[in-house]
Amino acid sequence: MNKVQTISRLLVICAGLGHAQAPGSILNVELINSTAYFRGYCSLADQGKNSAKLSRPTPAPAFPAGIGIADIVSVNGVPVRGTAIEMFNGTLLSSTMTSSRAIADYNASPAGAPWELTLLNLDGTLIGTLEISGQGTNAALRTPGAPSAIPGGSVYTVTGGTGPFFGVRGYFSPVQDPTSPERQTTDCEDPAYRRINADPGGNKRHPVLYLIPPDPPQIAVSAGFPAVFHADFTPVTGSKPAAPGEVLIAMATGLGPTRPGVDPGQPFPAFPENPLQLLNSPFEAMVNQKSAEVFNAVGWPGLVDTYRVDFRIPADASPGQVAVQFSVAWMAGPRVNIPVQ
Repeated sequence: MNKVQTISRLLVICAGLGHAQAPGSILNVELINSTAYFRGYCSLADQGKNSAKLSRPTPAPAFPAGIGIADIVSVNGVPVRGTAIEMFNGTLLSSTMTSSRAIADYNASPAGAPWELTLLNLDGTLIGTLEISGQGTNAALRTPGAPSAIPGGSVYTVTGGTGPFFGVRGYFSPVQDPTSPERQTTDCEDPAYRRINADPGGNKRHPVLYLIPPDPPQIAVSAGFPAVFHADFTPVTGSKPAAPGEVLIAMATGLGPTRPGVDPGQPFPAFPENPLQLLNSPFEAMVNQKSAEVFNAVGWPGLVDTYRVDFRIPADASPGQVAVQFSVAWMAGPRVNIPVQ
C-alpha cells in the first residue's frame, strides 16, 4: 500500500470517529430582574434595609465587590425557573495608566466574577446547577477555540455542575441586554424588592453557554446497529424498517437523573413492583432535526444508566434513512440513522 492510500484510509477512519461523537451544545439562557448589589455603601446595621429603588454612585470603586442576582426564565426558548448568582470580588484592570484601575496587559471589569446557575423545572423541582469561573474582559479578547455563538468580552470556564450537568465542561458569556441591562445598586437597598424595583425594560441578560457533557445522551448500539425497536421489540432494520407515524422504542444511555431516583451505579428498580423512574431533566427527541412526539422517557427497569424512550416517527417522514437524536437538559447527543419504508 502506498502512502497516498494509507493517508486516504486514515482520513476515512478519522471522519468516522468524528461523526460518532456529538459536538458541544449551545444553551441560550434568558435572565430578567438582573440586579448588582455593590458592597461598601452601608454599615452592617443598615445593609438591605431600604426598600426604595437606589442606584450606585459613580465612579465605580477601585475594588468592586458584591453580588448580582437574576431570575432564569428560559433556556433555548423552553420556560424554566431558577436563579443566577454572580459573585464579583476583585478589581478593575486596565492596559493603560488609569486612576483607580489596576495596571495590567488587558482590560477587565471586574477581574474576578464567578457565577452559579440554579435551574428548576416549572413545578419547582431542581434540574441542576452550573458552576462557572472567570471574568469580564474587553470585546477584543475572545476565547480561542470557542464557537462563534460565544461573543468576545468575557473569559469564563464552566467548571462543573450537578444533576445532568455533573462533570460538564465548556464556555460561558454573560451577555447584557442592550436596551435594559443589569441594574446597579448598593448594599443599602433591600433585595426583597429586586423584582418590584426592576426597570420597565426588565433588566435582562442573555447568557450563552457551550457545554460538553462527559456522557452525552445517545441511543445505544446493539450488534452494530442502533438499539431501536418496533412495539414487539423486534429491531428496526433494513429488512424491517420503521413506518411513518409508527411509535418506536429506543434504548438510550446518558439521560441523567430520574425521579424518584436511584443511587449512582445502581439499576433501576423492577416494574410494576416499583414506580417507573421518570427523567428529571427536560428531554427532546429529534427526527431529521425536528422535534418528535415522545410518550415515555424512563429508566429501564433492571438496567444501570440505561433508559427507554418511546417516540413517534413523523407521519410525513420520507422513505430512506432518518436521523434520530436525543437531548437532555438542552445538551444534544450524536445522531443515528434508522431506515423508514
